[in-house]
Amino acid sequence: MAREFSRTDRVGSQMQRELAVLVREELDDPHLGMITIQAVRVTRDFSYAKVYFTVMGGQKTPAETAGLLNEAAPFFRHQLGSRIRLRVLPQLHFVHDVSVEQGERLSALIEQAVASDTAKNKE
Repeated sequence: MAREFSRTDRVGSQMQRELAVLVREELDDPHLGMITIQAVRVTRDFSYAKVYFTVMGGQKTPAETAGLLNEAAPFFRHQLGSRIRLRVLPQLHFVHDVSVEQGERLSALIEQAVASDTAKNKE
C-alpha cells in the first residue's frame, strides 16, 4: 500500500507549524506586520528548506521582511532543532509567496470583466 504523503512533505508540514509559532512568539519587530508561513518545501536529502511566507500590513517591503527573516534563519533553525527530532535539520531560506497577491489581482480582473459584461447587456 502506497503512503499518502512522502516523508519530506510530512517534515515540511511539521516545520511549517513550528515556524508559524516561532514567528508569532519570537519576532519582536512591530514594523514587520503579520507574517503567515504558507508552505515549507524540503529537499529530498533534508539539507535545504524553502519557507514561503506572506505579509499583511507592516511598514517594511516583502523584500526587507525576507532579508530580516533570512538573518534570523539560524535562530529559527536552532529552535526547530529543539522542537523536531531530525538527524539533519535543513538550512532555512525564506521566500515571499506572491501567489495570494496574484490570486487577488486575478479575482479583481474577473469581477471587472463581469461588471463590464453586465453593463453592456443592460444597454
